[in-house]
Amino acid sequence: MDANCLFCKIGAKKIPAKLVLDEEEIFAFEDINPQAPTHILLCPRKHFASLHEASEEDAALLGKLQMAAAKIAKERGLLAGYRTVFNNGSGAGQSVFHLHLHLLGGRNFRWPPG
Repeated sequence: MDANCLFCKIGAKKIPAKLVLDEEEIFAFEDINPQAPTHILLCPRKHFASLHEASEEDAALLGKLQMAAAKIAKERGLLAGYRTVFNNGSGAGQSVFHLHLHLLGGRNFRWPPG
């Protein structure tokens, strides 16, 4: 945990958020600035800024984030589709430097994104 990290503080319940998932290794909460009708952020409790800091030992944890996103999408009825996104670095739109997976759904998306 990083004492100065917003998402670490949310995971530790020091800052309130609308939690969707609260497990030993990961947590998820509603984005406060949603870009789609469903916009949930899924975070590992382990702090690393982006995928650049992840190691081979983190592969299972990254998989758990994706599987949790799929479970939440199913529970939310996102049958027409959904998107999962990791933004890595400020040039990709990352604004909080704690790795997090965006789950977006409830509307049609275009390709390419951005």
